Amino acid sequence: MIRYRYKNAKLLFVGINPHYGSFRRGVPFSNNKMFWYLLSRAGIIKEAEAELKDDGNLKMMYLRKFNQVYQLGFVNVIDRPTRDISELKKGEEHKGRKKVNKIIKLYHPRTTCFIGKIAYQKFTGMKEVSFGWHKNIGKTKIYVMHFPLRGRALIRVKELRKVFLAAFGAGRAQ
Repeated sequence: MIRYRYKNAKLLFVGINPHYGSFRRGVPFSNNKMFWYLLSRAGIIKEAEAELKDDGNLKMMYLRKFNQVYQLGFVNVIDRPTRDISELKKGEEHKGRKKVNKIIKLYHPRTTCFIGKIAYQKFTGMKEVSFGWHKNIGKTKIYVMHFPLRGRALIRVKELRKVFLAAFGAGRAQ
């Protein structure tokens, strides 16, 4: 089971749901670690990719530094693990919409970044969404990034730097 971290977050990441491997390890995106490598490449976390490859190191960083040191947060719209999104059931996202909205409104992250269009579609119920900035929720800026597992990594690194700057400004050196 993944323990969500968001109470101290200036930048909140929202995924759609965990893969079985990530769910079992208790760390989001630990089944395919590209998300973590991209955070490192973008300068958002200070761990080297070689350190992140090790499940034990990744879990320790997630549990001890991700929220407390880096002021990052993570939550999924749907908590149930699947191999892929085709296994999700219609309407399963309704409870998660309320949860994510409550987290944003209660903890006020400066920026919330949805990881992929599908996560944002499930959150909003909209069929057509675009990458980039969307309407704020209160004072929280909303961004939809490309999913980290396909395509050119440089695009994702640039997106992550944008959301990092929106959340932290020049207040935390990259």
